[in-house]
Amino acid sequence: MYQSSELTNKQKAAVLLITLGPDLSAQIFKHLREDEIEKLTLEIASQRKISQEQKEKVLAEFHQMAIAKEYLSAGGLDYAREVLEKALGAEKAVSIINRLTSSLQIRPFDFARKTDPAQLLNFIQNEHPQTIALIMAYLLPDQSAAIISALPPERQVDVAKRIATMDRTSPDILKDVERILERKLSSLVTQDFTAAGGVDSIVEVLNRVDRTTERTIIENLEVQNPELAEEIKRRMFVFEDIVLLDDRSLQLVLREIDSKDLALALKASSAEVSGKVYKNMSKRASEMLKEEIEYMGPVRIRDVEEAQQKVVNVIRRLEESGEIIVSRGKGDEIIA
Repeated sequence: MYQSSELTNKQKAAVLLITLGPDLSAQIFKHLREDEIEKLTLEIASQRKISQEQKEKVLAEFHQMAIAKEYLSAGGLDYAREVLEKALGAEKAVSIINRLTSSLQIRPFDFARKTDPAQLLNFIQNEHPQTIALIMAYLLPDQSAAIISALPPERQVDVAKRIATMDRTSPDILKDVERILERKLSSLVTQDFTAAGGVDSIVEVLNRVDRTTERTIIENLEVQNPELAEEIKRRMFVFEDIVLLDDRSLQLVLREIDSKDLALALKASSAEVSGKVYKNMSKRASEMLKEEIEYMGPVRIRDVEEAQQKVVNVIRRLEESGEIIVSRGKGDEIIA
């Protein structure tokens, strides 16, 4: 029988999942890729009888790694090492940190993800668009959204296009860009080539910006790079795409929208969008909504766009939770 120290990482993962039981393991599987699930399933199936001592050792190691990762996220590498040394001793702390950093492969600009977007904007807004794009590609989507929304429209489009078409960046370039920020903030550097940016990255950002910024970027990309614009739009959901929702999904969405927000959102919508909404409401509710829109009077475009964004946010949230399915065109048809 193997000791915990003799197990490979894959074997340890299998032992951990066996120990946690089917319910918790199923929840973990939801966050893994198909190939990872397949490998772990085979490993679990090939495991022989596992002793209680072995289970406890694997659980203890997992707990130490989880705590170390929390320390690392909260205060960085030095903080994590200091806390672990006090708790476990220097030798054990170094062992855990080494294993954790090698598996986590700490991403560039780790410090920036703990910095207020407004401060980052003040420092990078005058940099070359490629530099801004590179930094934003490694930030959290909410941070990138705040930064790109504050840039001038023409720069928004340029930066968005550069993020979407970004592929792999060499360590030397990453280090050079990090040194620019190092004057004000500390930095962590990775020695490996890392992948960032791409269409998924800019979609994450655009899903979080205001409607005006989103439309400016998409409309300009349609002129500069129609294929890229189409790919981005295919992966996004905008207010007008309500017509793509099936009736059941739209009804679920409408239940969560305040009537005032819905009326404001439909104030400047097309007949197709309005018709789709009215169709999925009761006759009385649709009549009341039409009356509310009619007596609303003049409204600011910004208010309409904010209301539309609220509706889109609900749709995106319900889609992420799996409560509704959004068809995004070719290859994504829905089977009832």
